[in-house]
Amino acid sequence: MENRYVDIDVRVRYEETDKFGVVYYANYLVYFEVGRAEYCRQRGIPYDQMEKEGYFLLVAEANCRYKAPLRYDEEVTVRTWVRKLTAKAVVFAYQIFTKGEGKLAAEGETIHIVTDSTGVTGNLPEKYRNCLR
Repeated sequence: MENRYVDIDVRVRYEETDKFGVVYYANYLVYFEVGRAEYCRQRGIPYDQMEKEGYFLLVAEANCRYKAPLRYDEEVTVRTWVRKLTAKAVVFAYQIFTKGEGKLAAEGETIHIVTDSTGVTGNLPEKYRNCLR
């Protein structure tokens, strides 16, 4: 049976850290984006393909709960899955683990609404919903 989640490994870059060598809080959302893009790619629907067909997943809400600091050059795994899917919205969920210890460093979700290129809300075609399930 296919995993309902996708993992991608990321190494913390120097530019992502603050003065204390800890990942700046907003960069966790960047890691979520990396995970989300990989999730869609592995499901056969890269973002650019959806956008070429006129469907956009706009972030309506994002949240992150920080559990442990991540530091420069640390390897982490970003786990991504779809928590909820409707014709008009997708909720992606995320967990970030340290690669060595497998310690949960952060978890969160992003809520996306489906729009066209002008920002008008619409429905995500069934072919895309089937891939995201």
